[in-house]
Amino acid sequence: MKRIAIDMDEVIADVIPKFIKLYNRDFGTPLDLKIEAGNEIFMQIPQDVDRKWLEYINEVGFFRDLEVIPDSQRVIKALQEKYDVYIVSAAMEFRNSLVDKYDWLAEHFPFIDWQHIMFCGNKIVEADVLIDDRIKNFVNFKGRPLLYTSPHNLLITEYERVNTWEEVANLLL
Repeated sequence: MKRIAIDMDEVIADVIPKFIKLYNRDFGTPLDLKIEAGNEIFMQIPQDVDRKWLEYINEVGFFRDLEVIPDSQRVIKALQEKYDVYIVSAAMEFRNSLVDKYDWLAEHFPFIDWQHIMFCGNKIVEADVLIDDRIKNFVNFKGRPLLYTSPHNLLITEYERVNTWEEVANLLL
């Protein structure tokens, strides 16, 4: 069975609405959801508070109640019938994210057992396909990289791109 590795943040878990919610709560200034191509969410924040996003992402509970990317549950469940599917997340970067991410996966993707969840630093995984929003994870990857669209990677053209989980299904199922 071929192996697929799937990233979490901005691939199956939507972190952008969470940042916006916390920012609006703390500053009472609407933060536009429209992020310019090639920019990160924190680049939309005024310079005098531009490090606030780091506080948010390091809070206990930040990763626990993220929205699920549409259709990811249905497509990943279908992928499991044809592939050996792993969730691979660089959760070591934010130490409080480990338990949050594990609990989030248990709630929203209960069909993925703990033996198919990999929390790591660098994603040095051996798989046939890697679905990720960060091209840094494709650098030494030997399989087929699929770049999942996110505002920060819209200007990148050198990788095969998927915009939705329906597109993933059309390519891999």
